[in-house]
Amino acid sequence: MRRLSPAEPLLMLATVALWLVLAMVTGALVGTVCSAFLRLLFLTEGHLYDAPWIVLAVLLPLAGLANGVLLHYGYRLDRSGLRDEPIVAVNDQHGRMPLVTMWVKPVAALITLSCGGSAGKEGPCSHIGAGVAAGVGQALRLNAELRKRLVACGVSAGFASVFGTPIAGAIYGVEMLAIGRIRHDFLFPGIVAGVTSFVVSRFWGIPYPEYQIAFEASFTQWLFLKTTLIGVACGVAASWFVEALELARRGFSRLGRQFELWPPLRPLAGGVLLATVLIVLPRDYIGLSLPIMEGALEGDPMPLLGFLVKIVLVALTLGSGFYGGIVTPQFVIGAVLGGAVAPLLGMSSAQGAAVGLVAVVASASNTPVAAILMGIELFGGGSTLYVAGACVSAYLMIGHRSVYPAQHLAYPKAAWFTAPADQPVGHEKVQLSYGLLRWWSEVVQPVARRLRQKLRRR
Repeated sequence: MRRLSPAEPLLMLATVALWLVLAMVTGALVGTVCSAFLRLLFLTEGHLYDAPWIVLAVLLPLAGLANGVLLHYGYRLDRSGLRDEPIVAVNDQHGRMPLVTMWVKPVAALITLSCGGSAGKEGPCSHIGAGVAAGVGQALRLNAELRKRLVACGVSAGFASVFGTPIAGAIYGVEMLAIGRIRHDFLFPGIVAGVTSFVVSRFWGIPYPEYQIAFEASFTQWLFLKTTLIGVACGVAASWFVEALELARRGFSRLGRQFELWPPLRPLAGGVLLATVLIVLPRDYIGLSLPIMEGALEGDPMPLLGFLVKIVLVALTLGSGFYGGIVTPQFVIGAVLGGAVAPLLGMSSAQGAAVGLVAVVASASNTPVAAILMGIELFGGGSTLYVAGACVSAYLMIGHRSVYPAQHLAYPKAAWFTAPADQPVGHEKVQLSYGLLRWWSEVVQPVARRLRQKLRRR
């Protein structure tokens, strides 16, 4: 074994010092900007949801048109040719993002959520975080590797600022980049930025909820199996969520092509359709839907099919071209489904809602480690083993789907599948492995053939 260079500890110390400075500065900037955005959101979101239906019937199409115009013409200001998705910025653009359009998505999200569109608040903050970090990297003329780390920790800082989960936010910003792989060299910058952003946001007065979920004082295998079953159900629900989003996107895209619609008219049509379905669907699921999520975590009875209502409304909102976050809806879907299924398994609704909330995030976003840590930060250490079982089972059940089409697939989730490495999930081709196909042809098919022959003889 070669001897380590005596300079290595000094270089590692320099790395720690470098990222303490860069990540703390980035986290402080992201926390400040995200706090300003959240303050605006608190002033605008939720005030019109109880208005007469006719008000929403007018506001939702107008909000769709405003989103469409803003996104269509706002991005014409950019001449760089870069995409403004954080995952793409890290994986494909060497940590670069278009800065001139950084304001477009946060403004569009404010319009969406203030007028009743069903979406989340973390998307704009993660976008702000990535944009601020990319700006810092470009201003300091950092190299490509440092810029990529900085953008990832900007996403972590934005996530931590929204939910008050600095460690989970740090891991989420790294884990969301690829299925099956975590860049450990991104972790220290992400944690420093996440913690800094959380502290700064709390300094600016952003409130964070505290949940008291009572789990068993001593671990019980039976409860663990129940929470794992809830994870399985959440994984299935998450797959429906992803498929519904994709179906809505394809449907509205096809509508636009078939009738040669001006692009901003697609979200307008989505607003009309949203207003129409709200004639029969409950309004509890529009906007952020935080009251219904909090009710689930407090143990309120949840309708068994309530999660489907949220899936439909989010798919129509985001699939038609409104802009908004996609993680908060996962919280709501998981909390409602977990709260509804738990009593059927002999659990308290609050326990089911807690593990369901993080299990859908683990599966739909393909971030099981971040989701487990989020459960611990939100619900305390007593939930650790139960949250872990639900998150990992949900992560496996969704297969190779994702709410982020640009997310890379580093490794398939089971040895029974094979796929090209580091392809976006939206374009990858996951296939059954050669070993499984050979086993099927050499073992299963001959046995099935012999059984059919015996049955014919009888």
